[in-house]
Amino acid sequence: MSGSFSADLSGKVAVVTGGGGVLCAGMARTLAASGARVAIIDLRQEAAEAVAAELRAAGHEAIGLAANVLERESLEAAAAVVLEKLGPCDLLINGAGGNHPKGTTSAETFSPEDLENPDPAKVNFFTLAPEGMRFVFDLNFLGTLLPSQVFALQMVGREGCSILNISSMNAFRPLTKIPAYSAAKAAVSNFTQWLAVHLAPAGIRVNAIAPGFFVTNQNQALLFSPDGQPTARAGKILANTPMKRFGEAKELDGTLLWLASGAASGFVNGVVVPVDGGFSAYSGV
Repeated sequence: MSGSFSADLSGKVAVVTGGGGVLCAGMARTLAASGARVAIIDLRQEAAEAVAAELRAAGHEAIGLAANVLERESLEAAAAVVLEKLGPCDLLINGAGGNHPKGTTSAETFSPEDLENPDPAKVNFFTLAPEGMRFVFDLNFLGTLLPSQVFALQMVGREGCSILNISSMNAFRPLTKIPAYSAAKAAVSNFTQWLAVHLAPAGIRVNAIAPGFFVTNQNQALLFSPDGQPTARAGKILANTPMKRFGEAKELDGTLLWLASGAASGFVNGVVVPVDGGFSAYSGV
């Protein structure tokens, strides 16, 4: 774990969905370094196991499991393994999510040519495919709801349990070109608040982190050209981020551990915390 902020999660079992990705793998490392036993869940078994093997090599207790966050039976099978090998889940990180080209427009804004002379190779608002929009919404929203349903069953009746969802800056400030992802992450933020209220009588806290712009495997090609220079879109992002840089995965550690630790945030419930270098605070002028 990087940084000076620390939390004692000894004896806790943490489950991280999307754990094979850059940001969530970093979260898994941070939780393990804080004493948690960690289950890394990813759609790809090899990705989950690679992170788990790294943690075991560092002396931590971890397992890697394949599961589809859109299939309850798949999640229930994974939950049974977690219960058997590590114990009941204390902390669920809902990190699985992402975008899809079919939920993305080619241009940032409307042009009359969208109607007068549409390019069949490009996607505009009027030609967005419902299946693409549905896939992105399902992946991010249902991919948060279903794991919460499954793993919260292991939390009910036990003290100190919580769920931490991963929202996005898109929930605060929808970006051009990605309506499906922006709407889905807004749904995640809203659901975080709803679930915090609903599960409060069960003693389960529910919060979310809304990362700003971090370089990941999913967005690398969008942010940087093959020669390593920032793309025009990356330039816009940096121009509207007061700190004038992208975030680093380790800069999520403090917020992650603060929200994960009942000792540090036991009365914090239903919040969505931006970690964005000031992006959400900047009006552009």
